[in-house]
Amino acid sequence: MSSQPIRQPGKDVPQDFAPDFSKGLIPAIAQDQATGEVLMLAYMNEDAWRKTLETGEAHYWSRSRRELWHKGGTSGHVQKVRALRLDCDNDTILLLVEQAGGAACHSGRRSCFYREWKDGAVTVCSPQVFDPEKVYGGERKSS
Repeated sequence: MSSQPIRQPGKDVPQDFAPDFSKGLIPAIAQDQATGEVLMLAYMNEDAWRKTLETGEAHYWSRSRRELWHKGGTSGHVQKVRALRLDCDNDTILLLVEQAGGAACHSGRRSCFYREWKDGAVTVCSPQVFDPEKVYGGERKSS
């Protein structure tokens, strides 16, 4: 799979490749472009979509903080967008990303989907990459 950045000089995203934001926020799934691992689910509005296209790094809308959020802006664990996909209804975005720093989750784990229910037990299935207290202090960073 290509590791080229999504943003390349002289190559604009076609106008007919655009999410439908008419009903507000839409889900945005971040997936590791090399492994296929689902890293997180967040939400985008039109501003987040535009900023992602402009910078080549994932931007989302934080529902709890009610503001545009540059993924990794505080922790340094940015998501470099390598490809974008839209679902058949143009109301869900899939971002294929290169995850800097190894962690996508504010809990310090590689993936936000780090707990698994299987065979009657809950296990942790994603490694702890950093200590969120050291990165964020007492402030909990969530989407």
